[in-house]
Amino acid sequence: MKKSTTGLLIGSALVVGLSGCASSASQSSGQSSASSDSSWYNHPFVCGLAGSVIAGSIGYAVSGDSDEESGAATGAVVGGAIGGLLCADRTPEPVAPQCPSFGEVPAGVAVDAQGCPLDSDGDGVPDFRDQCPGTPAGVEVNASGCPLDSDNDGVPDYRDQCPNTPAGVEVNALGCPDSVVLQDVNFEFDSAELTSNARNVLNGVAERLVNNTDVRVSIEGHTDSRGPDAYNKNLSQERAESVARYLASRGVASNRMQSVGFGEEQPVASNETEEGRFQNRRVELDEWK
Repeated sequence: MKKSTTGLLIGSALVVGLSGCASSASQSSGQSSASSDSSWYNHPFVCGLAGSVIAGSIGYAVSGDSDEESGAATGAVVGGAIGGLLCADRTPEPVAPQCPSFGEVPAGVAVDAQGCPLDSDGDGVPDFRDQCPGTPAGVEVNASGCPLDSDNDGVPDYRDQCPNTPAGVEVNALGCPDSVVLQDVNFEFDSAELTSNARNVLNGVAERLVNNTDVRVSIEGHTDSRGPDAYNKNLSQERAESVARYLASRGVASNRMQSVGFGEEQPVASNETEEGRFQNRRVELDEWK
């Protein structure tokens, strides 16, 4: 009679324990359904009880008639650990995506080793969506992968020497309606030596010209009317050449530039005032056709 009881206890405990494990495994594999929900098996109390019953039953059977109570008690303690194992969460850790979400990727799209769509120019827009492949590194692009063109003049910002042209105004290859005065490109007094601020301004000009390889430029020097005409013309030529040399040092090919000195011939303001003379002492950048 005792053996039958022991067998019944062990069998019942194994059914409970294994059912709990089966439930856990089913849930972790994503195959459980609402109609057969057995998540109650994973409750810590139920798992602990199942483990205790299993171990207690085994202890009862092994101890024999003489010491069945102590054997069952010892088994119940060990069963707590068994219960923990029965209910251990075997759900795999979520795997973080290895590439940005590109939404649905069409069949046949080339991918890299991580399964991400190729982005050959590294602009953040995958090749299968990129309408402007080959964008230079670091250039800001829109959702189509094309360089930004803030004033919508057809010349992207990273090439545009006049990035704020009014809407509808026709521009040249530099992105400008006409020649552009290089603001703050100044020189030492009575000299062709560029000031440090002028060099900083020209750094940006050079960067856009380097990216705009299909355009040639004319660098034009101007002075006010003070001093002899011949002297002013010579000084304006030297200043234009000084700008060209600096741009060449920043990577603009010399054969894409010409330097012209106009002296005082083309004033844009009156030479009768200091403000007017200041405006006339300038260097302009124009498309060289």
